[in-house]
Amino acid sequence: MKIAGFGVEAWLNAHEREATTDISQSSIAALTMAEIAALEDQQAPQDFYEELGAARLDYGWIEGSPRFKELVSQLYEQVPAANVLQTNGATGANHLAIYSLVEPGDHVIALYPSYQQLYDIPKSLGATVDYWHIHESAGWLPDIMELQRLIRPETKMILLNNAINPTGSLLDRTLLEQVVTLARSVGAYVLADEVYEPLDETPFVSIADLYERGIAVNSLSKTYSAPGIRIGWTATPSQAIADIFRKYRDYTMICGGVLNDQLAVRILAHRQRVLARNRELVSRNLKILTEWVAQEPRVELITPHGISVSCIKLIVPIDDETFCQQLLRDTGVLLVPGSRFDIPGHARLGYCTDTPTLQRGLDLLGQYLRRFD
Repeated sequence: MKIAGFGVEAWLNAHEREATTDISQSSIAALTMAEIAALEDQQAPQDFYEELGAARLDYGWIEGSPRFKELVSQLYEQVPAANVLQTNGATGANHLAIYSLVEPGDHVIALYPSYQQLYDIPKSLGATVDYWHIHESAGWLPDIMELQRLIRPETKMILLNNAINPTGSLLDRTLLEQVVTLARSVGAYVLADEVYEPLDETPFVSIADLYERGIAVNSLSKTYSAPGIRIGWTATPSQAIADIFRKYRDYTMICGGVLNDQLAVRILAHRQRVLARNRELVSRNLKILTEWVAQEPRVELITPHGISVSCIKLIVPIDDETFCQQLLRDTGVLLVPGSRFDIPGHARLGYCTDTPTLQRGLDLLGQYLRRFD
């Protein structure tokens, strides 16, 4: 099997440790262990650490603890706890779902450009992949008529990233219902990587609550600010689909880890506190970003709606990869070139880092852009 290099990950692996001001990332500023310990009002932090210290480091619950599965189930309307499977982040969940269902010769349709896993893993398995394009002129959204032209009687799966990385654009309920209608007409699965759920008042609906063959992928890495514990999940209303995943999961993963599961349970049990913290940060930082863009003549932005990624357009006379390399070399500021997402002339700007880092990064980036005046 052959697979393309993973553009964004290769860039970050090569450069993120060089950065002194990292405004490239897609997560919301990560929680500390101390902040996780303080989530429980009725428990002193030392009690939390004692619980971790007393944990026996065996394999634990293979699919995720019953409490974890129940808490994830509560995020959906149509997904029972039994149909939740814990994975190694959303990347592990995407891999599991695609590996379980897509075979050589299958026809799949992937939203493009978006998260590279969603089209290059099917290609590596020998599937034929057609792209359902997003368009900057339409606010980085796709045209349902294009999907209607692409879908075939034998289409096996439609793969979505909702919200979309790196653009921050969101497929709303109306558009998703149109996708479901087309998928149902041919019996196709619909997988949606939903790690970028919006944190403002923008309405959001999971594919798992709209479609009997819907597969929702999510994790604690983005909305819940805990990428370091590497816990994600697949969620589906279909027991038959969950059982297929179980079989393939046995070949790819044993468990998420006892301590990681305990941390995940604590975060999910107190998710309203985590979300309140993150809503405040996203709102504050998005205001800073949009005000900066408004006075910056060499940058344009289609504003994300409370989603933790943004994609700026660079109005500079050099290509985006060269620009980002030189910016890092000369200022220590890290962006991700849009070319790493097949969006040349743009860059991913992670505005949901801590506020001082964002302000410093924007100031340095603005100064650097002056060299092209």
